[in-house]
Amino acid sequence: MSHHATDSDTTTYDPLRLCVFATIALLGWLLGPVALLGFAALGFAGYWKAWRGGLERSRCVLRDTRLVLAYLAALAVAGAAGIWFWVT
Repeated sequence: MSHHATDSDTTTYDPLRLCVFATIALLGWLLGPVALLGFAALGFAGYWKAWRGGLERSRCVLRDTRLVLAYLAALAVAGAAGIWFWVT
């Protein structure tokens, strides 16, 4: 009897994150600095809310939530600068 993966099958690895990463990369490629600014702003807003709620350590490689916020702010600035260069 063959085995078919289902939604309730917890033993089969579903590489959903890889699909998500590929989609984000596609959006980044298509939208360039607009995508960078958008994703950075979205990430910053999420981490800001989490930091205000008491999160001090993140699972992000940078670990310290304040460092993650600084990183995302720098990405947002880079995206905004890229949009400015795109437009001018």
